[in-house]
Amino acid sequence: MSEEQKRQPSAGGDIIQAQIGDSAQQVAVGKNITQRQQLGASIEITAGDREQIRQLFAELRKQVEQSAPTDKKSSALERVGELEDELKEGKPKVSTFEHIKSWFGKNLPTLAGAVTSVLVNPIVGKIVEAGGEMAAEEFKRRMGQ
Repeated sequence: MSEEQKRQPSAGGDIIQAQIGDSAQQVAVGKNITQRQQLGASIEITAGDREQIRQLFAELRKQVEQSAPTDKKSSALERVGELEDELKEGKPKVSTFEHIKSWFGKNLPTLAGAVTSVLVNPIVGKIVEAGGEMAAEEFKRRMGQ
């Protein structure tokens, strides 16, 4: 069947076509369908929020410097940097948070609480939420909130 034939309605039928973009979350295609989408207000990350994050990570680095054994200090600081970078990306991956939390739990359990306190901080939650509702829900589920 040619492209032109596909566009022609069959006896008494309607032509229904749809183009769906990448950002579509819910789609209905058909005859006499009405949909409305209400988007929530976007979450703004302020300069004050960024400063709080900077302070959180400065404190975490200080704790790692003081408490981590010499043979694990470099790896621990690398994980802290990885976590901080993930938050700066704008759409943080929850799997990265989970991996880092797990790494500290296995390798430096005495610092796992400090890492967890950063992860459950309301400012971190705000940044994750700004990255998307699905990410925020997954974050809450995986981090035990």
